[in-house]
Amino acid sequence: MSLNINIVERMEHYRVAGLSAAFIQHGQLSTAESFGVLEQGASNQVNSDTIFNACSISKFLTSMLAMKLVEDSLLDLDEDVNDRLISWKVSDHPWSAGSKVTLRALLSHQAGIVDPEGSFGELQSKARISSMAELLEGETSYCKVPIRVEYEPGSDFQYSDAGFCIIQQLIEDVLGKSFEIVMSELIFEPLHMKNSTYSPLSSETMSERVCCGHDKHGNVVEGKYPMYPYPAAAGLWTTPSDLAILVVELMNALKDQSKIGLSASYAKELITPQGVKEWTGLGLFLDHSKQELEISSLGWGVGFQCMLVAFPYSGTGAVIMTNTDLGVHQLKGIIGEIISPS
Repeated sequence: MSLNINIVERMEHYRVAGLSAAFIQHGQLSTAESFGVLEQGASNQVNSDTIFNACSISKFLTSMLAMKLVEDSLLDLDEDVNDRLISWKVSDHPWSAGSKVTLRALLSHQAGIVDPEGSFGELQSKARISSMAELLEGETSYCKVPIRVEYEPGSDFQYSDAGFCIIQQLIEDVLGKSFEIVMSELIFEPLHMKNSTYSPLSSETMSERVCCGHDKHGNVVEGKYPMYPYPAAAGLWTTPSDLAILVVELMNALKDQSKIGLSASYAKELITPQGVKEWTGLGLFLDHSKQELEISSLGWGVGFQCMLVAFPYSGTGAVIMTNTDLGVHQLKGIIGEIISPS
């Protein structure tokens, strides 16, 4: 994978304000390239340290963290999450006797959790950031309905932000720390992911490198910086190079060469088909149609689109991030032209 298209011309065609990409070859970050501006009409140029909203690619990081905690026997993939939840519990449901909500089911979007209609939008600028327990109880402006089990766990796939909110609450309850601190201590710091954060505007040195979001017409979105107050599901701000570091860590872990202490067996679990869908791993999507396994994760939110694709056993991959929401699936826009050129 490489930028073998006229990227500037294609950005103009799609009205993409800024784009950054990182490529992995031979199991390591090989190149990083950047184009455009942080904000339409401004002069600040995108570079390899420019920070984008990763949206749902956040779930890949959460899954890596969760497996690290399973490795350390702090979590268990297959026990009832209520056994360790403290601040909030999964309510009894019609299938309680025979089908428990487990970490494995939550990571693979098969836990019976369905996002309420109209929920999980960006945080309004003047809204108070609520606790995760309040969110799960339906007491926030961005999730007004309590999260409950809506179908038999393990029987179906329903993509769910709420499921990853439960994972976040589980991690915070077990470790007695905020999710952000746990992620920093166990993932960001040991991997030297220095451009990754859940609070991009709180640091003066970092805030100057944060992209504004743009709509499909190239206009800056309202509020400039859409924030999602549920970090484990969609709150990450980062760079393609930092995400490439995490992909390389997964590749290394599969060879028992992890820097965070993730064994090959648990790393392989992340990219093993789960439950009722062969294309669902743990926090990742799988494609077995090619000559070798392809993994992917997509991020799509107000003003931003991004995607990572990798072949974990051959050591190749790409991470593409843009500060523009084109309104179409990533593979039908500029990201698709880069990843799968015709």
